[in-house]
Amino acid sequence: MNCFDCTSRDCSYRKTYLNKKYYINSNKFNTLNWLDDIPLPESKEFFDIVEVRFKNSRKDFFKNINKINLAIGDIVAVEASPGHDIGTVSLIGELVRIKMKINEIDEKSEEIKKIYRRARQIDTDKWSSVKGLEISTMYKAREIAKNLGLTMKICDVEYQGDGTKAIFYYTAEERVDFRELIKILADEFKVRIEMKQIGVRQESSKLGAIGSCGREVCCSTWLTDFKSVSTNAARVQQLSLNPQKLAGQCAKLKCCFNYEFDCYVDTLNDFPDNSVVLQSKKGEAVYQKTDVFKKIMWYSYKEEPDTLIEVHVDRVKKIMEMNSKGQKPDKIEIEKENDESNILKDDKNETNMTKNF
Repeated sequence: MNCFDCTSRDCSYRKTYLNKKYYINSNKFNTLNWLDDIPLPESKEFFDIVEVRFKNSRKDFFKNINKINLAIGDIVAVEASPGHDIGTVSLIGELVRIKMKINEIDEKSEEIKKIYRRARQIDTDKWSSVKGLEISTMYKAREIAKNLGLTMKICDVEYQGDGTKAIFYYTAEERVDFRELIKILADEFKVRIEMKQIGVRQESSKLGAIGSCGREVCCSTWLTDFKSVSTNAARVQQLSLNPQKLAGQCAKLKCCFNYEFDCYVDTLNDFPDNSVVLQSKKGEAVYQKTDVFKKIMWYSYKEEPDTLIEVHVDRVKKIMEMNSKGQKPDKIEIEKENDESNILKDDKNETNMTKNF
């Protein structure tokens, strides 16, 4: 028998196992309870609100008014409108209080629903049976929407734990009048209907796909916070502004453009202005492209636009400094194996030119 199969709710080792070993690594929507090992002051009571997760990323906060001894991973029956729902405890303790403050939710609000009990066998059996109907319900709902001529796509269905309500998730480019659809769905499935519109990024996370990197898309494996992505993020990272290459499986800009954006911005602060034309005795050189982390800039002479010349950032700064003083190096490029000696040579030539002047 392992800890997950154990029925001893008061076992501290079991709770530690569920919180840190099993449950944390089993689902992308879990949150590491980093305050779990920190004991509360004796004067402070254990926070009586817990976070419960339902299908996909849907989470909500519920009051544990009956003081049930809950651990992360427990299946509970909670208050719903109407009836009750079944969910999984995803977070307990003081970290819930912090998340509520971040989400600007008043912990004393009367709108916070309550936890009824731990789910009984009859509750989980009913929950499993209605979950088995979700795929067939989604296909049937798509067929009904198509027959009504509605320009919408139903991408997921979630039944409430007691089977009295179903949430239909859909995407649509324009406003949709689905009043007739709701009537037909209610008659067809004999449940209360709720329609919830989601974005294409959320749809992609539900369906899943393989990204251009060859791995499963981030939104279906670990990413839950969809931040806006602009073309400026691609431009700063020196990426080709080809819409087909910039778009992900959801036809929106790839979320991964934001991952290294701040690092690129910090690094580019040390780069000189690339709009400045470099002056040399060989000719004028204009900027072409940049390798940010190698700190290399490519230039080409106006007379030889097809020939790219690799120049280190320090060399570019040095040439710009010389140009500002009315001086020109023989050429912008230097031999790679003699970089330091060439820079010293340029410095010496600059000094001699100043003396002669």
